[in-house]
Amino acid sequence: MKTACLLAISLLFFGCLQQLTTITELNGEPATYIGKEINVKGTVENTVKLGELSGYTLTEGNESIRVSSKALPEEGKEITVSGTWMRDTIFGYYLLAKSG
Repeated sequence: MKTACLLAISLLFFGCLQQLTTITELNGEPATYIGKEINVKGTVENTVKLGELSGYTLTEGNESIRVSSKALPEEGKEITVSGTWMRDTIFGYYLLAKSG
């Protein structure tokens, strides 16, 4: 009985953890991820706020992506961002951050 409960709790816990998508994967096959909820880890660079538009670049090694977000984290900080991978005719591919 204890083993079954422990197994059920473990499956629930690990099932709730979302897998990280690498910036390299996004840049390699960007169309595959359009409309999908993803988590990406990287270093914040180039924060920008122009009126209602705000965001930053998230880098991992030599690779980077654009993130659209109302909240602008500190440049140089390593973060994990959750959001929806999008494509726009003007801005191209970008991550629309959940929390901002």
